Amino acid sequence: MRIGIDLGGTKIEGIVLGADGRECARRRIPTPRGDYEGTLRAIASLALELEAASGERCSIGLGTPGAVSPASGRMKNCNSTWLNGRLLKEDLEARLKRVVRLANDANCFALSEAIDGAGVGAETVFGVILGTGCGGGVVVRQQLLSGRNAIAGEWGHNPLPWPRDEERPGTLCYCGLSGCIESFLSGPGLAADHGRLHPEQAGLDGPEIVARAEAGEAEALATLGRYEERLARALAHVINLIDPDVIVLGGGLSRIERLYREVPRHWLTWVFSDHLSTRLLPPVHGDAGGVRGAAWLWPEENA
Repeated sequence: MRIGIDLGGTKIEGIVLGADGRECARRRIPTPRGDYEGTLRAIASLALELEAASGERCSIGLGTPGAVSPASGRMKNCNSTWLNGRLLKEDLEARLKRVVRLANDANCFALSEAIDGAGVGAETVFGVILGTGCGGGVVVRQQLLSGRNAIAGEWGHNPLPWPRDEERPGTLCYCGLSGCIESFLSGPGLAADHGRLHPEQAGLDGPEIVARAEAGEAEALATLGRYEERLARALAHVINLIDPDVIVLGGGLSRIERLYREVPRHWLTWVFSDHLSTRLLPPVHGDAGGVRGAAWLWPEENA
């Protein structure tokens, strides 16, 4: 059996998966924010509690809000900043006295949807997180592609392709560069775009803008239209690079149903092909994709 744990900024969630992908147990606890030692204790305690519930020794996979640097073995790019620079994998293995597999949470989402989700049976799957940030992961033949520098799939920190004059140079991203895809297509990016053009509605967040659009409000509909066209450009860039069979959307904005209809209407304009059969799909496992993918970091022969 496999244990998967998703380390989030506010919660740590864990599940036990059987060999057939059936969920056997699930637990959720608060994340000890800002406390590295407390985070280690919480993860280890949750893993042992889930293992006790399963009744047998399990493999353990962890989805993290960042990646392990191949150069140093330390965590990098974590928005849960107390993890950065830490030997998270080694420290957990020392506590649990076994090997632990780690991957970025977006990679875990992509792996989950490729193995038994929306991308099942597809050779290449690109998983996208559209939420507080914009993450991504690439899975080829059900194998996660992490890359030489552990940044494969990090599409959110590339510039928005084919920018229009009004999109240049773009807002400053937390990574230190301007015009990143994340600054346009994350939830905060959507809200900021709406507020710039409609200052009287500057306090609206993504869900409120979507609700107004669904009610037919012209300003909100125009904001969603810009968002869809930008998402189409950004995904066309991915299609030109890796030509996936399936693109699966995750995160809070993946719940916008019209994206699956409208984005494919736009993206052929920028794809270097005379036709396009790539499918854009919603997730099968929803918010559970990351924690399930963490469990799937262990293939059957090693679990």
